[in-house]
Amino acid sequence: MRKRRWMKLPPHIRREVIRRAAQGWSYQQIVNDLSLSLGVVERVLQPLGGVVRKEMWESSGKRLSLEERIEIRLAVERGASYRAIAVRLGRSASTICREVRANGGRERYAPLAAHRRAYECARRPKVTKLGSDPRLCARVIQDLQALWSPQQIARRLAEDAMAGGSLGRVSHETIYKSLYVQGRGELRRELARCLRTGRAARKPQGRMDRRARIANMVMISERPAEADDRAVPGHWEGDLLVGKDHKSQIATLVERSTRYVMLAKIPNPKAETVAAALAELVTRLPTHLWRSLTWDQGTEMAAHEFFTVQTGIPVYFCDPRSPWQRGSNENTNGLLRQYFPKGTSLRSYSQEDLDRAAISLNGRPRETLGWQTPAERLTELLVATTG
Repeated sequence: MRKRRWMKLPPHIRREVIRRAAQGWSYQQIVNDLSLSLGVVERVLQPLGGVVRKEMWESSGKRLSLEERIEIRLAVERGASYRAIAVRLGRSASTICREVRANGGRERYAPLAAHRRAYECARRPKVTKLGSDPRLCARVIQDLQALWSPQQIARRLAEDAMAGGSLGRVSHETIYKSLYVQGRGELRRELARCLRTGRAARKPQGRMDRRARIANMVMISERPAEADDRAVPGHWEGDLLVGKDHKSQIATLVERSTRYVMLAKIPNPKAETVAAALAELVTRLPTHLWRSLTWDQGTEMAAHEFFTVQTGIPVYFCDPRSPWQRGSNENTNGLLRQYFPKGTSLRSYSQEDLDRAAISLNGRPRETLGWQTPAERLTELLVATTG
């Protein structure tokens, strides 16, 4: 039996046929440019998925390019392993394996069709699950109106699907997004009132902590044990009180034993500015009343090493999302809102205003101090240590 001519095409001619098809050339243009018959061009391209439009094959470096998919096809024809192909392309073996398996396996892998499929999958915006399934959407609306929570709806749909139900599944996060994201339109925003909270916005549910990390943090678990029982004075807690515009802030320091408060106006939240302002506050009291400072993991304390060098005071950082580890400071910040209400800018307050607020707060009797004031308790300490 006579072999077909397309099987005898030199590899470089075959590559040129594929390359021109990838660039959006028609069959007739390829025939005219390379002086081949239409049948030869068809037999080369049809097993690979045909011709792909030009705008579909431009991809970022994070995704497989059409050239890489063509190399995968040619390597598969030679019987190369996924690992060998990955080494050649500088990709992981799992990427090559998933690519081939998702597009017909070794026998039927077609790079142009695979690239077209990847292009379609990457297009945005996508039709959501509730937007593409009216019956499922109607069921979700019915259950929401019955005051079911999105999680209850999702769990019941999953149970029904396991029992052979035809509606399928939907996650509770999909229901929340359909309720809260503007412009989606699958669920009326009025249905949000059926939720227990009645909120008009969804809080992010991601588990990743995207906050910037501070270099060389020393965690609160390494803080001296004497700071925990508040018997020894000199251990302080700090934080920033932020104004409405998020561009005005006040540094607050609270001594754990006496609840004595010190405030400093911060012109900007840069770490160097905060460290310098705190270092100036330290000079107002004797050095023996400064043993440690505890802060949250806000980046305003990124210059903690500079602060320690300038003052000799070690800085300890709380665990993420653990405000109770700075309980005295959190409580004091709440009291300070009587002087600096929420929803207002802090730009108009001078350092003198802050000092007056601190004097007022330090002159208020506290139940935890046996109805003494923080100023009286601090005075007793100063007299005892200097007398």
